[in-house]
Amino acid sequence: MAKTTAKPEPQEAPKAEPAAKKAPVIERLPDGTIKIAITLSQEEIAKTGNIVIEELAKQVTVAGFRPGKAPKDVAASHLNPDNVREEILKKLLPAAYMKVVEQQQLRPIMNPKMHVEKIEEGKDWTFYAMTAEMPKVEVGPYQENVKKLTAKSKIIIPGKENEAQKPAMEDIMKAILEGTKVQIPGVLVEQEADRLLSQLLNDIKRLGLSLDQYLATTNRKPEDLRAEYAKRAEEDIKLEFVLQKISELEKIAVDEREIEEAIQKAKDPVEKQQMEANRYLLAGILRQQKTLDLLMTL
Repeated sequence: MAKTTAKPEPQEAPKAEPAAKKAPVIERLPDGTIKIAITLSQEEIAKTGNIVIEELAKQVTVAGFRPGKAPKDVAASHLNPDNVREEILKKLLPAAYMKVVEQQQLRPIMNPKMHVEKIEEGKDWTFYAMTAEMPKVEVGPYQENVKKLTAKSKIIIPGKENEAQKPAMEDIMKAILEGTKVQIPGVLVEQEADRLLSQLLNDIKRLGLSLDQYLATTNRKPEDLRAEYAKRAEEDIKLEFVLQKISELEKIAVDEREIEEAIQKAKDPVEKQQMEANRYLLAGILRQQKTLDLLMTL
């Protein structure tokens, strides 16, 4: 009798290991800007996409079904893919960015400027976050510079007591900036310039003018306006950082009583509510003012 050979049991194909997630890449630019490249994996995109589709499907109205009651696949076919991708990014980007900030022990002083690379279905998505930390500030001989200005106002000539004038605040600011060394990150300048230009556009609209009309009346080009406001933004930020450094050196602080007094002086309930909601920002403004007041007495 012929021997029979047992057939080997079919072997399961080894499961493919999920691709290792790409580590974030952090680049520190010469001006102090921090550029972070973060990759979102296909797996987390797909998982979040399912959640987003489920949430959005409940809001879709499909003929023949009550609002939010259409089958998921039917409702999903009525969704705008761009809206789905936008909602996926809203869920993933902030968390991914904050995870890198915590892991790398970064101390950003601004909200990140995000830029997403080309998005392709079935592939990883890469985005860039631009941010900045507090730059190193080396103040000049600010006390000596300010004293040169205030000395003249302290000389009182008999009969002309009322003619003595304090130096202008603008001159005081120039004096404290003299000899100061600080590199302002470009991304911070861009963000502040955007804010200033946004304010300008609102002011122009209130005047009933278009941007083109405003540029024509002031004989400026868009690029000139941008450069002008970028320079102003850099100067404003530099002054803020220098005053902050001086307040640290002079050990100037603001207590809760001062904050509360400032809030009580609000012009109306709306302003009072805004000040209450931004107590930390208010404390910074009060500290800056106390620093200027001190400098005026040197």
